[in-house]
This record gives sequence, structure tokens and C-alpha cells, in this order.
Amino acid sequence: MKNILSRFYTGDNKLKMLDQRYLPRWIVILLDAIIGFISLLLVYAILLGTPIKFLEVLPISIQGLIVLAINVLFFFVFKTYSGIIRHSTFTDILKLAFSAFSTAITIVVFNLAYSAISGEGKVFLTTSVLLYMLLSFTLMLLFRVAVKESYHYLRSIATGNLKKKVVIVGVDDHTISIGKALTTESNLPFQLMGFLTQNQDTKRLKILGKPVIPIKTNFSDSIASLDIDGVIMISSSLSGKEKNQIIDDCIANNKEVFNVPDFETWNKKEDIHNQIKPIDIEDLLERTPISIENELIEKDLEGKTILVTGGAGSIGSEIVKQLANFNPDLVVILDQAESALHELQIYLELNYPKLNFIIELADISNMYRMGLMFAKYEFNIIYHAAAYKHVPLIERNPHEAIYVNILGTVNLSILSVNFNIDKFVMVSTDKAVNPTNVMGASKRVAEMYVQSLQREKGVQTKFITTRFGNVLGSSGSVIPHFRKQISQGGPVTVTHRDIIRYFMTIPEACQLVLQAGTMGNGGEIYVFDMGKPVKILNLAEKMIRLSGFEPYEDIDIKITGLRPGEKLFEELLNDTSTALPTHHPKIMITKVPVVKFEDLKVKIKNIIKTATKKKDEKVVELLKEMVPEYISENSEFTALDKPKVPEIRKVK
Repeated sequence: MKNILSRFYTGDNKLKMLDQRYLPRWIVILLDAIIGFISLLLVYAILLGTPIKFLEVLPISIQGLIVLAINVLFFFVFKTYSGIIRHSTFTDILKLAFSAFSTAITIVVFNLAYSAISGEGKVFLTTSVLLYMLLSFTLMLLFRVAVKESYHYLRSIATGNLKKKVVIVGVDDHTISIGKALTTESNLPFQLMGFLTQNQDTKRLKILGKPVIPIKTNFSDSIASLDIDGVIMISSSLSGKEKNQIIDDCIANNKEVFNVPDFETWNKKEDIHNQIKPIDIEDLLERTPISIENELIEKDLEGKTILVTGGAGSIGSEIVKQLANFNPDLVVILDQAESALHELQIYLELNYPKLNFIIELADISNMYRMGLMFAKYEFNIIYHAAAYKHVPLIERNPHEAIYVNILGTVNLSILSVNFNIDKFVMVSTDKAVNPTNVMGASKRVAEMYVQSLQREKGVQTKFITTRFGNVLGSSGSVIPHFRKQISQGGPVTVTHRDIIRYFMTIPEACQLVLQAGTMGNGGEIYVFDMGKPVKILNLAEKMIRLSGFEPYEDIDIKITGLRPGEKLFEELLNDTSTALPTHHPKIMITKVPVVKFEDLKVKIKNIIKTATKKKDEKVVELLKEMVPEYISENSEFTALDKPKVPEIRKVK
């Protein structure tokens, strides 16, 4: 007996109340059969005191056994035992319903056939059969619901992880879909308490059995009066101002805030548990959605061979992902970051299996290597996103900025002309405007070079420059840095109390890069509308509060002082340029003076030669000659700036 029992109660069949293991199928069938037997007894008890009498063709006990046997047979037909009881779904309930209904239909059909063949009455009482069908299905359903709810309740107590009580903001198809998911997926750490709405005529309305709660005076007072732990909102359905107000009200009332995307944008490979996330600071920056002309971009890119330099970086990799939507013939992804390239390759193979791409590990400052690549592939379009961008690091290594930001651009530009590339789209930065650091000045020289090259005779390639500010979430950017500091308990470091920055998400920046690439005739510098500037100190304070802490009390904020080359305010236009609108509301053309190519070529050759000797001070001096508006700030190179000569007015 012990050996027989051990076969049923070891391994995956071992019974533990809160274990992840499950009941074996035979026990599920046995339990359902017992419920069926109880249902038969209830039918007998109910009909016993009524005028309705059982038929006597067969003894009542035999009738009951036949009904139960047929019901068990349909357990196997519809596999009602195949699901895990504590994780029962609508499909499992449907199987039970089919089983009960099929049992009743089979007996009714048997009755009719027996009556027609024998000429006598029926064997089974139809009323008892229908009553059994309803009772057995109801009891089996209640059994599953009881097991499911008891399991999750006991498990939440055992783990100390009780569900968070939440309300959903808004009542529409999207929020109702989220609510339905919360009420049906019992493994989620949320308990839906209702829906919040501005509509005042919903006092007694319920959706999914949950109340629709009207916002009376304001949002803050409404959530303060509710016994909830947090709020779930679909940020894409709210304006930036509305989202920020909700966040501020929740923070003031010590409520958590969770964000979930529209169902249409869900990553189907992730479940709802991974879709509902705490609100990110990126969701709070007031950015209006960007619309691009997909048909025009697809016409420009479809069937083309495209090179993306810096393809493993934040901007380059996003450009590659967006190119996948426009059916290019081949995308060549170039970078010198080996690990990042490898990770991108794995990501693209998994998420974009139809994209035809090739990974190339190379340095754009190596002209010979670039020449071999251009000869190997017949490129139509180049997106040049490769650059050294970290201001303090480049301030300590000016010669490296010359190699990559200037020499690399020169190499690619010359090869583009020689190989008759259709378009060369360069990604620049707002730090190239009135630069205060080596990085910005080197990018400005790169801009100057492609602009002046465009005017040379015989140049067929269209050189297009795009210029924008900081992108959210890029490597080394402030938001991931703050998030890491908060997770470590602080302090959060801000360089200056008054420092502000423009922000744009990586996807929208790359959308505009692709859009600008379709618009240019060559030689233009396109400037993107970056929205409103954000004060970094306010950003840090809000991120701390969103993490559930109080600034300066739980997590301190320290002012560290401006870093070498850093300035308080970034600009998109300098004093000598003008901005003209385009047909796209987020893109402008800036008109800046263009220097003579022959003069610039000589200066660039000289600065590259100087950089190879690592004469950093001389390199910066030459940069300042090439970019007269370059004035160093918080840098060891400030001494190289020539003092401004005051203007002398003649007295008449």
C-alpha cells in the first residue's frame, strides 16, 4: 500500500497547500465525480417532496449511476481535468458547461430513441436530468472559484504580498479592457476597486461589478477619500498637463501611480503583469505626439541599401529599428563597440526576423577600412550617428573628438561623394550651437564640412544635417543616472540649481531624423522643435517623489557645480543664424553662413595632423580659430579664449 501511495504523492503529484505543484488529473476527475454524485442526491432530495415522480423502468440508483457515468465520459471528451484548478480560466468553465449540457442532451436523445423503438415511456425523468445539469455545473464552477480564490488569498498572506487596491482613471474601451484583465488575472498584484471619471451621472453605475466613481470637486480630494493604494492610468490618453496634475495629486496623498500603454501598443510577448509599471519620469514630460509622413519615408527607403554609423548607440540602434518598418533591401550597422553590436544583433534577430541586416565592426576614422566597406556595399543612403558625445570626457581628450567627430565625418563624406551616395544624413547636437566645449565645437566643424562640401562642383550626394538636444534614456543621460542614484539611496547630484535642458524621446528624435532625410535638397541644417526646457533640479525632485521618497529628507540632492565644458542653457540656433519653417511643424531649417571648402579643408588637415601628435592645447586653439563662437566654460582651455576688444566709438 505504501508503495502504491508513493506513486501518487511524490514528485509533481505531492500535495502542498501553497506549493506551485498541482493536483494529478485522476484526483480532479474523482472530485468532479463526487460533486456529480452530490448533485444527484440533491436532485433526489428536491424532487422527493414534489408531485413529480421518478420513472420506474430502471431503479433510481441505476439511473443515477448511468447519468453519472455519462457525465464522467464527457469529462474525458472535453478534458475538463486538463486545467489547473487554482488557475481556472473561462475556457475551463466552458468545458464544464459543454460536459453538463452534452450529458443532458445524450440522456434526452436516449429517452426519445427508447420511446420510439419500444413504444413504451421514457427511462429517465427529463426534469431530473435538466435539474442535474444545472446543479452539477453550478457546484463544479463554485468549487473551482473557491479553490482559486482561497489559494491566492492564502498565498498572498503567506508571502506578505497582499494585493494593492487600485482605481483606474477614465471609463472607455481601453480602461475597461485593463479592468477586465485585472479582474480575470488573479495572479496580478492589484485589486480593482473601481473607475474614476469626470462624468457626474454615474453614481450607481457599475462596470465589471466595480463602481464608477465620479470626481466631485477635484482629483486630489476624490482619491484622498478612497481606501486605495494607487492609481492606474493610460498615459497616452491624457495630455501632459493632466498627467502631471494626477501625479502631483497622488504624491500629495501618498498614493502610487501606475502606467499602462494602450492595448494596441502592447508587446504581445509580455503578459499584463509586465505591462502595468510604475510611472516613469519620461511619461511626465509634456511632449505632444509626433506624426510623420510614413508613405513618403517608405518611398525614400524601400528597397535601398542603407548604412547606419554608430548603429549600436542609443540613436543609431533606434534608427535601425525604425528602418525595419520601411522595407529596406539591406541595412549595414557599423560601430566600434563590440559588446553593444553583439547585443543589438541578438535583439534584431529576435524582434525583427524579416529585416535583412549585416553587422560591421569598424572605426570610421580608418579611411582604408571605410573604403573597403563602401566598395563592398552599394550604399544608397547613410545615416551618420557615430560620434563621441560625453562632454567632460571629451574635454579631457580633445584629440579623440578630432579623430571620430571630425576625421570620421570627413572620411564618410569623401567616400559618399566618390561612390555617388544619394543621401548623407548627419546627426548633430544642440551643443554645436555657440559651443562651450570640445565636443560641441568638433560637431560644429563636422557640420561646417558637409555644408561646404555640398557646394563643390560635381557633388551629387545630398548632405543633410539634423540637430537636436538631449534624448531621454540614452547612455549617460541624466534620467538613468538619477534613477541609479535613487536606487542606491542617494544622494542625487545636480550640477547647478538653475541648469535647464531640452528633452526628446529617442523614438521621436529618430522619427524626425528619417523625416528630415526625405525633405532635404542638400546643405540644410534641420533643427527639431524640442518643446519646453526642463529644470534639472525639478526633474530630480519629482523622480525622488515618484520613487516613494521625500527629497532632502529620505534622499538628499547635492549641487556639485558645473562640469568642464558644461553650460546652463543649451541653444538650437546661434546669433548669426535664422530659422525657417518647413511643412512639418516639428522641423525647421536654420540658415548659417557657409565657409569656403578649400579654406576649411586646409584647416581640418592641420587640426587632424595636430591631433595625431596629441597636442591637446594646440588642438583646442585650432578649434577656436575654426569656430569663432566657441568660448570655453568651466574648462582648462578658458585661457585660450581671446578677450573681447571693446568697441571704440568716434566722437564727432
